Amino acid sequence: MNQDTLPGSRLLHLLEASPDGLSEYELLLRLSRWEGRDERLPSDTLELFRSHFLLFHTLYRLRDQLHAERQASMQISPLCIRLLPYQAAESALSEREPLRDYYLDLNHLRDTGADDVDKMLGAFWMRLQGGEDKQQALATLELDEQQGGLDLAVIRQRYRQLVSLHHPDRGGCTQQLQRINSAMETLQRYYR
Repeated sequence: MNQDTLPGSRLLHLLEASPDGLSEYELLLRLSRWEGRDERLPSDTLELFRSHFLLFHTLYRLRDQLHAERQASMQISPLCIRLLPYQAAESALSEREPLRDYYLDLNHLRDTGADDVDKMLGAFWMRLQGGEDKQQALATLELDEQQGGLDLAVIRQRYRQLVSLHHPDRGGCTQQLQRINSAMETLQRYYR
């Protein structure tokens, strides 16, 4: 196989030609052009996941190779992928990197189906949005996300306190208890 047709070689060429780096989106589009394919990314979420996974798999392999050969370092993130000067004392490659480990294990690519991708996207958007329902639930449980240290254990503790305080058997209001229960169900979706 010609060296110029290897995926790592194409990536290296594109990154060398873009010293400021490229986003994942731009890199995928340029790879499509290079291969003479349509310049659109797949619209099917599973195919898009596979394209993303294979790109990051190849990027981490290329980064490891460049580092082993003392040629360069590489910044890898969806927003900016770029080559950096080699740094001999760089310890990042010697430490455990969960993302690198994930993308270098091709079982993740093989074992991930359309339902899995939909679940990942749903969880991502839920964490990103932190919508109105989350804010209302926090207010119902009298919690402030800005104070820091808010996790499911803290939320559960506060939930138990309010249930104890507002339970109808202890003179509380049934409607308030229902609001507290609903708030807890909502927050469990956001804090896992």
